[in-house]
Amino acid sequence: MARYGGIDLGGTKIQAVVTDEAHAVLGSARHPTPTTGGPADVALAMIGAVREAAEQAGVAPDELTAVGVGSPGVVDDEAGTVTSARNLPGWEGSYPLAEKLGAALLAPVGLSNDVNVATQAEFELGAGKPFRSILGVFWGTGVGGGLVLDGRLWEGRGGAGEIGHMVVKSDGRKCPCGRIGCMEAYAGRGAMEIRAREKADAGEKTVLFEIMEKKGKPRLASGIWERALARDDKLAHELVDKAVEAIGIAVASSLNLLDADAVVIGGGLGLRLGEPYVERIRAAMMPHLFADHRPPAVLLASLGDLGGALGATLLAAERAPVHS
Repeated sequence: MARYGGIDLGGTKIQAVVTDEAHAVLGSARHPTPTTGGPADVALAMIGAVREAAEQAGVAPDELTAVGVGSPGVVDDEAGTVTSARNLPGWEGSYPLAEKLGAALLAPVGLSNDVNVATQAEFELGAGKPFRSILGVFWGTGVGGGLVLDGRLWEGRGGAGEIGHMVVKSDGRKCPCGRIGCMEAYAGRGAMEIRAREKADAGEKTVLFEIMEKKGKPRLASGIWERALARDDKLAHELVDKAVEAIGIAVASSLNLLDADAVVIGGGLGLRLGEPYVERIRAAMMPHLFADHRPPAVLLASLGDLGGALGATLLAAERAPVHS
């Protein structure tokens, strides 16, 4: 009886699940992503999260059939490495993540891009099930994109789906990636926090940092933005409005090229703000959509916070040893 481990490695959280062969969740654990140290510290936190999820599932970690990981950065599954995961502490170089996790968990480990596994999960198990082609948009610390075209995940030469780095303003703001005018420069939660700090330092009033301190958070997490919007904070509204506009432009531009059946909106901020903001992204997309007489479905990701980790278990199933 197979038991799969799945890990979604994010900028603020590590989500682990253990599932059965049908990818039903038997146990889960969520740990904060370390904010200091380096890749080895992150790997230790990942191992801890899987062990906790396995314990909840009544499975010893060394009984896992295989483990899948969705990670940011440049992921090389063949080499088992993750390189330049810049939203994670001290992760500039290349780190042998599969080898380290495999040695600790005594299971085969498969690696893939975090957004690709989340998109695959929504396609096979979630909101994308009725469709043949979907564009996944994951609005969180950054803004990631994933593509399933005619039933198959499309990775290009390894860099497909980078919707956060579609240019929405050629002479626009500097993105955390170092380029100019990317959608993520306006919509990524990391970039939004930088902008909020600049405005607050210049004297603009906001409750964002007050809520952050009260909650004991080191960053402006998705829940803080949600609370600030609920308190009708002017700066929070201004920055989220700009984010929605930028996402709408990038999504429409992607659809003008790909003509996918559906767009699935997920990620920490996407899920927190929910259906009203999915509707706003749909509205922001429409003026820029060429085939506006037959727009695609624009849907909220249905697997919630577990989507990335569930997608990683789909990857684990591919990596599972075949017994004759």
